Amino acid sequence: MPILPDLLSPGSPYPLGATWDGLGVNFAVFSAHAERMDLCIFDPSGRREIARYTMPEWTDEVWHGYLPHVRPGLLYGYRAYGPYEPQNGHRFNPNKLLVDPYAKALHGETRWTDALFGYRVNSPRADLTFDRRDSAPAVPKSVVIDDSFTWGDDRPPNVPWSETVIYEAHVKGLTKLLDEVRIPERGTYAALAHPTVIDHLKRLGVTAIELLPIHAILQDRFLQEKGLTNYWGYNTLNFFTPEPRYMSPGGGNDELRIAIRRLHAAGIEVILDVVYNHTCESSELGTTLSWRGLDNSSYYRHQADNRRYAVNDTGTGNTLNLSNARVLQMVMDSLRYWATSYRVDGFRFDLGVTLGREPHGFDPGAGFFDALRQDPILSRKKLISEPWDIGPGGYQLGHHPPSFAEWNDRFRDGVRRYWRGDSGMRPDLAARLSGSGDMFDRRARRPWASVNFITAHDGFTLADLVAYEEKHNEANGEDNRDGHSNNHSRNWGVEGPTDDPDIRAVRGRVMRAMLTTLMASLGTPMLLHGDEFGRTQHGNNNAYAQDNEISWLDWEEARSPEGEALTDFVARLVRVRRENPVIRCKRFLYGDPVAEGVLDIEWFDEEGAVPSPEDWNDPERRALTMRRAERRDDGTLVLIAFLLNAADETIRFRLPGAETGWRLLVDSADPDRGEEDLAEAAYEVADHSAAILRVEIPPPEG
Repeated sequence: MPILPDLLSPGSPYPLGATWDGLGVNFAVFSAHAERMDLCIFDPSGRREIARYTMPEWTDEVWHGYLPHVRPGLLYGYRAYGPYEPQNGHRFNPNKLLVDPYAKALHGETRWTDALFGYRVNSPRADLTFDRRDSAPAVPKSVVIDDSFTWGDDRPPNVPWSETVIYEAHVKGLTKLLDEVRIPERGTYAALAHPTVIDHLKRLGVTAIELLPIHAILQDRFLQEKGLTNYWGYNTLNFFTPEPRYMSPGGGNDELRIAIRRLHAAGIEVILDVVYNHTCESSELGTTLSWRGLDNSSYYRHQADNRRYAVNDTGTGNTLNLSNARVLQMVMDSLRYWATSYRVDGFRFDLGVTLGREPHGFDPGAGFFDALRQDPILSRKKLISEPWDIGPGGYQLGHHPPSFAEWNDRFRDGVRRYWRGDSGMRPDLAARLSGSGDMFDRRARRPWASVNFITAHDGFTLADLVAYEEKHNEANGEDNRDGHSNNHSRNWGVEGPTDDPDIRAVRGRVMRAMLTTLMASLGTPMLLHGDEFGRTQHGNNNAYAQDNEISWLDWEEARSPEGEALTDFVARLVRVRRENPVIRCKRFLYGDPVAEGVLDIEWFDEEGAVPSPEDWNDPERRALTMRRAERRDDGTLVLIAFLLNAADETIRFRLPGAETGWRLLVDSADPDRGEEDLAEAAYEVADHSAAILRVEIPPPEG
């Protein structure tokens, strides 16, 4: 251990966090309302506090000081002094050790004890009381680190949005059961870029892997008491630190950087699912681990008429106050850190509406959106919002500003309902297939703004969507009360697994038809990991607490004949999408002329006729043809026909636009059937199936 001085020198209020300059460390932490801030230094074990310093300066609401002769690896934390006035939003308690919001690494794990709370938990009036127990033994210690890393010739793939295919995955679940990975590295950052994983992603043709949250999290007490864990990770303890449980022994932060560099070399982008709408400290009855103890009044939104209570627009107990400049700065600094120090390629914002909610309500011109859009680094990243929360005006699909893509649950529900067999779905389905321009075509946005998905981590897997009509979440320990009850699913005759060949056959056709719809639609397709081989969660549609075989990918299942066949089919769909630009058109289509008698997008019935208004509104019609057209530079007219049959019988479709030359690209009812030329301008589509066909019409001679 270095010989520590008696006092800190003033240091600098910038940058925030702990910054090593080669001779010592500058410490800076924001608090607008603290009256004193102490820096606590710990021994390498993190168990014993060996020095405590009062921060000597307070500049622009930043407490700062400089500690010479110390190096990376130093463990520290803060204690903040100030008023304990819950009714005014202040909850300072210097008995509580606080994690630095800008810490780049953490040492040790949170150990649940009532000492983590700023109040006496079992006392009358609860959070209005004051707890004097020292929480340091139970709190992770912040770590000073050296962030240098050799990136060599790393170059971001910079895949255009119109060519992007996203694969949503969980770091641990992706490789925990992958035998090719060394046991100590299974389920870790290191395994993300294992050759087997990269080969699988490249086989599928996906261009980006979107990782569920990897910021350091707090494990929920109520889950641990039930023997469960927070598997998904939407419970952030620190916005700058990679979650330690995904590191292999001795791996450290660079393990993730190495994985990203290898994924980039394979042409695969990395997108992070990030949670800046709330923290792990929960409501006013929650813990005091970091932000609450540093400046509860600044970091969180509070009810206007009683600042004792937190605003709960997120459903998790608290809501970060991005209207505060320093809180917004923390989020922006975190994003820039991941974009520069880890070179990630984009971000998916959990409950993005919360981030854009100002005191007057959701605003596409909110400070958060404006800050991102003007930032020279972040504005060039892929930005995706989950466009809803539970707060007032909480559903804002299509109302985000330019440069943002949005998860499109209207696509999810419309496709599910159509292939389930619901009546009257064709008009809505047509809007979803064509990029949901009714919601996104404003302010010069493009079809890629609609992130189309059928399944995601939250809900049924694709295989369960066709096998269960009811959720089966008993393993979560909440008596099956949790999770969505309306999943637009259908079991096709039997709830759960079955050996009935007819039911299994129709389930397979519906799965492939939905995958075909996903890849044939305008917008950005997103695939849930494991859906490519039929992964099941046994009917659990809320597996957030299932860090076990319920959630982990079963690679043996992936390598079964059925799993391999479905994976090959998905890869073929992605290839068809990639090789046919008209399928992934860069602009919205509204029936503009492309050639004489041919529009860029048109709709037909099975007879090859344009549906009349009466036909469109016939709720029992379940067949539809979408035809898209483009004129290539050489004058060739390219037509793509997407045939959909959600009926219970085979339907013969007349192909509109050309009498000869049609070529089958894919038939979801017959996945083994290769591409082939058709003898006539007609094609039979089996029940609950879809097909994609193409014809090229050369320009007239002369």
